[in-house]
Amino acid sequence: MSVLLEPTEVRRRYDEEGWCQAPSQLNARIVEDVRRGVERLSSRRRPEVVLESDSGTVRAIHGCHRYDETSARLVRHPSLVGLAEQLLQAPVYVYQFKVNLKQAHTGAAWPWHQDYAFWHHEDGMAEDRAVNVAVLIDESREENGPLRVIPKTHRLGLLHPAAASSQDGSAQPGTGDWRNHVSEDLQYSVDPARAGELVARYGEDRVIGPQGAVFAFHPSIVHASSRNTSGRRRALLVITYNAVDNPVLTPHRPEFLVATDRTPVVALSPAELAEAGWPGPERGAACSTC
Repeated sequence: MSVLLEPTEVRRRYDEEGWCQAPSQLNARIVEDVRRGVERLSSRRRPEVVLESDSGTVRAIHGCHRYDETSARLVRHPSLVGLAEQLLQAPVYVYQFKVNLKQAHTGAAWPWHQDYAFWHHEDGMAEDRAVNVAVLIDESREENGPLRVIPKTHRLGLLHPAAASSQDGSAQPGTGDWRNHVSEDLQYSVDPARAGELVARYGEDRVIGPQGAVFAFHPSIVHASSRNTSGRRRALLVITYNAVDNPVLTPHRPEFLVATDRTPVVALSPAELAEAGWPGPERGAACSTC
């Protein structure tokens, strides 16, 4: 069923389901600027650029807003900042920025997991009062490894034993190798059998849509993505906005994974958008399988 929400319905849907599609999408000019930036950044070899474990293919790029002008501008786009502030009901800062790439035919899967397991256990994020705002840089289809989410699982708490024990105070925050937090062998994945039980109970949604579509998903929702079996790349850009009053208490991972500067993001003004040649918000196209 197609679901494209009115602005007044966005927070209700997000609170109930753990994810939602935004009512507006990014203009084609903005998406093209970001696409060119992704191509440029993918050619670099630096710690922020993560490769697939069995090849030199780029899997993800992290912290782009710290060294790329287009990405730095994007995190201030009114549609994205406004969505985060609406859902969290608080001023926000950029906690994490990444572009997950599923290259044609070779893009590997991401196992079932909860983002908050990493942020709480490794970084000491006090509460899951953050939000992932995702932008489809490439069209997302069934065959090119779309994001898969299990609705309503954001209400279940942390499911990985180590992360759950740190949440209830019975274990110390982790000090794991950050490389195990960005590879296909994720340190805090959800057991496949448990994920299967959750799918049987709650169902599964797939985030499929056109370039520029914008979605939000909760830090504690169980999600995954399948391997890209198509001839089309799938690039998903994710900006994690955290509430300014939700501190990260034990950061030890690189700054490009865990931002410690909690300066609130200020949305671009109309003049700044015009200077960049970026149009304002546009009405989105509905997600076809949400």
